[in-house]
Amino acid sequence: MIPRHPSRIFRSRWAALLWAAGVIFTAITFIGFGDKESHQAAAMIEDATGTNVSNSDLAVLENFVNG
Repeated sequence: MIPRHPSRIFRSRWAALLWAAGVIFTAITFIGFGDKESHQAAAMIEDATGTNVSNSDLAVLENFVNG
């Protein structure tokens, strides 16, 4: 991915764009987009003790803060 003369890439915007597209394509090819399960696991909120926070816990906190 690293060319012999990197300064030549950035002489032209189109050459730089194509080079960047190649880098992104290579990254997606090797790493991939991921799966839905890993995104759902990252969306779970945990408190300081490590337990999951539920919507009722968030409602109690919101009521405490607002009034």
